[in-house]
Amino acid sequence: MRPFLFLTLLLISCIDLLCFNEAFACSMYKVTIDDKTMVGCNHDTWNQTPRIWFETESYGACFTGARPVGENNFAPQSGMNEFGLAFSRLDAATPLQDDLSANKKQIVNPTEYLKDILHKCRNVEEVKIYVDQYDRSIFIHDVFIYVDRSGKYLIVEPYITTMANDPQYVLANFCPSQIKDFNSIKQTRYINGTTFLKNKLDTSLRFCRELSDTMHVCRQKIGDGTLLTSIWDLKETTTYLYFYHDYEHMVQFNLKEELAKGDHILDITTLFPPNKEFEKLASFKTPLNSFLVDRFLRFCLVLFLFLSFYYLYTYFRKAKSLPYSNIKVGLFLLSSLMSYYIFVLATKINIYYFPAPYQEQDFSLVNVLSFIPFLLLLLLIPLLRFNRKLFREKSWTMISTWILTLNNLVFIALLFLFFYWGFYDIF
Repeated sequence: MRPFLFLTLLLISCIDLLCFNEAFACSMYKVTIDDKTMVGCNHDTWNQTPRIWFETESYGACFTGARPVGENNFAPQSGMNEFGLAFSRLDAATPLQDDLSANKKQIVNPTEYLKDILHKCRNVEEVKIYVDQYDRSIFIHDVFIYVDRSGKYLIVEPYITTMANDPQYVLANFCPSQIKDFNSIKQTRYINGTTFLKNKLDTSLRFCRELSDTMHVCRQKIGDGTLLTSIWDLKETTTYLYFYHDYEHMVQFNLKEELAKGDHILDITTLFPPNKEFEKLASFKTPLNSFLVDRFLRFCLVLFLFLSFYYLYTYFRKAKSLPYSNIKVGLFLLSSLMSYYIFVLATKINIYYFPAPYQEQDFSLVNVLSFIPFLLLLLLIPLLRFNRKLFREKSWTMISTWILTLNNLVFIALLFLFFYWGFYDIF
């Protein structure tokens, strides 16, 4: 049994490397009239820890973000410094290219790198000089946009930077350099934003709030979507926050006044009145926000990997001539399938929040795997009956029988979770 035990232990050692593929749908815009520029950012995420923080180092700056990257430290999603230089980070996959950055600096700490740009640069020209020093391929799933007080903006992709000075600009989850026809973009947030700006251009807070509202996301399943909207007045260095797509309540920060208080961080959820939709999101347990659910899925992954090897090993080495030996082949296939499905559940958080059966925009194996909960529902009763039959007839060894029992108990627990997550809500 050493070979399959070794492989199982090797796979177990890799479990902690699992992380969510957080493909969050964000959007932003900038509008400039004369000497006034406004930047709006919609941070669409399932993270439930939105923060705003102020740092006085060098050029003082304000940041917002929701993804923890250490104790009381968060990855910046948007921000602005005292010179009216703002930025926004959006999810957008870029095709891998040949290494063009062999002689450039490596980004050791992405969070510090992003914050340093605002601490060291006053305008987009300085940002370009700064970022061009670095190999940015670490941000292969990101696109950044920097906007300064003059209205100029710089788009920073992993392999290219583009500077422009249009009075209005809208960006969502795509890399502009990869788009040949912007009219072909089908992202609703982008379409809503560009359509809104065709009718009128203004830099008032009311106009920007309505534009942000037009571009926000609120999904049907549990009302999730835009966690935080930030509107940045680059002339006055003022920040306006709206929480969880509620545009009736607003909190305002003056950067100069906040920097005078020293470095500090604020929990945005405490700055606003109770939000029922956010409370619903927070109470909806997934591996992202529940330690127990996360650990249970990790346990399931380890178990199914072990069972895959165990059923196959015992079939060839011991049980090939025993009664019901062919069922072990079926259990091997089922365990292998469940291993991969659990891996998908542990890495694609989107599955929990989109309608069932979950389907990706571009067809993939995940689209097929979304029907596994229905397969498990069909197989559970026959498996339980067979399990009972084994205890009665003692056709298998007690170890194999009890392992199948554990297998079935885990299946039952997973079925409850599948019902809870709405994986069977197809009507």
